Amino acid sequence: MQTIWLSGAEWLAVLRIGLGLWWLESWRHKDRKGWFERGTGIAWAADVAGKHRWGVVRSGFRRVVEPRPKVMAYVVVYAELALGLGLVTGLLTLVALVAGLLLNLLYLTLMIHDWAEQGQNAMMALISLVALFAMAWQTWSLDAAFGLFP
Repeated sequence: MQTIWLSGAEWLAVLRIGLGLWWLESWRHKDRKGWFERGTGIAWAADVAGKHRWGVVRSGFRRVVEPRPKVMAYVVVYAELALGLGLVTGLLTLVALVAGLLLNLLYLTLMIHDWAEQGQNAMMALISLVALFAMAWQTWSLDAAFGLFP
């Protein structure tokens, strides 16, 4: 493979780190006080899920998220932070890529009607897939330094 400036593996590390920075930005711009104290994030998601055209989304949200809104708020917010940190540092990258892909697919499914969010989540899922199958943890990562996921 011929590349300009960096090797192919280094460009994949750049892609992985960029995805991590995207997750960190998702975490940074969240109104955590609103999410944790007023329940704004989960309330918004409940409204979206309640109007969803797919019954499985409505019933799944009612069964999994609605009974525990405070816990789910912490799960969502800190999952985004953990994904960002894991991808930027390259620590447990394989886990972060799979978890991020699943989270993006959940976001895509929930927000099927919101085309602005669809683009972001589709691109993040695509980057996760590319980084996963190209094993983007091999360069510039703590995983490589520790010999994890060879």
